Amino acid sequence: MAELTHFDDRGRAHMVDVSEKEETERIAISKGHVAMATETFKVISEGRVGKGDVLSVAQLAGIMGAKMTSSLIPLCHPLSISKVSVELTLDENLPGVQIEAAVKTTGRTGVEMEALTAVSTAALTIYDMAKAIDKEMSIGGIRLVLKDGGKSGRYEAQ
Repeated sequence: MAELTHFDDRGRAHMVDVSEKEETERIAISKGHVAMATETFKVISEGRVGKGDVLSVAQLAGIMGAKMTSSLIPLCHPLSISKVSVELTLDENLPGVQIEAAVKTTGRTGVEMEALTAVSTAALTIYDMAKAIDKEMSIGGIRLVLKDGGKSGRYEAQ
């Protein structure tokens, strides 16, 4: 198992020094979902939520979340992100919304946390916009599905 790098030799948290790492192209993709009642799904899919277009607002929130990750996660490095995409798909079988985020950069550290934060922020925004009609919505399945670049190379979830 890999060594935890966010702790120093005395067990105290610290930001990892990445100054000696090679700059490479990096990408991370994460996924998650928001499950909801059938009626809530219908209201969102028909665009009848009083606060506005849930999917558009959640998409923008996800992009903003990726860009703000280092402000939210204490030991994340601020990164120059070259691309963030957040796709939200209505899923009648869930019922709910499937979320996928992809983040790219060229740098010394990966963008896994940015992709995960994008999905989380989009999911929380969906919940916030529809909670007046469905407080039992659940957010789940948030996970990294792909990471590429850097010393550790490529990872794809099974």
